[in-house]
Amino acid sequence: MIRFVLALLLLAIPAAAHATDAGWALLRDGGHVVLLRHAMVTGITDPVNFDIDSCATQVNLSARGKQQASKIGALFAARAAPIERVLSSRYCRCVDTARIAFEAEPKQFAPLDLLKGDAAQKASQIAAILKEIRAYSGSDNLVMVTHLENIQALTGVSPREGEAVVVEPQDDGLRVLGRVTF
Repeated sequence: MIRFVLALLLLAIPAAAHATDAGWALLRDGGHVVLLRHAMVTGITDPVNFDIDSCATQVNLSARGKQQASKIGALFAARAAPIERVLSSRYCRCVDTARIAFEAEPKQFAPLDLLKGDAAQKASQIAAILKEIRAYSGSDNLVMVTHLENIQALTGVSPREGEAVVVEPQDDGLRVLGRVTF
């Protein structure tokens, strides 16, 4: 059984590396949209006294998360993946990921916040994100820093903290073109 598990792990590692290489190739070409899950955090859920305007009431980046965000930015620069614009959820963990990685103040875009529980509000958020993605026509890349739940709802993909999913509009939704793990 242990050998079987090890064999599966060894098979998965090259696949992940290949997916990452393919993702970088897309990003070097520019003109793509990147859904980036925020970097590693200190907890699991925001406290009861959560306030969008107060980082002290939110789950924030851990020390490893700050290092990871710095690594994300360094790899974007080293891999010559041009960035035209960075949009971020208003949550501090997303803003800080964007700020550290791309060394600029991101434009906060409320639809990238954690999806609302109400079905109508959730649908409105997803529609606003899709509208922004469909409207993008730049020659460099658009990075949208957001949350696991949002990326899952938009793509069906469950990225790790700090993972990027490269997408393009397709029919009524999005098509995943590649992924980059940091």
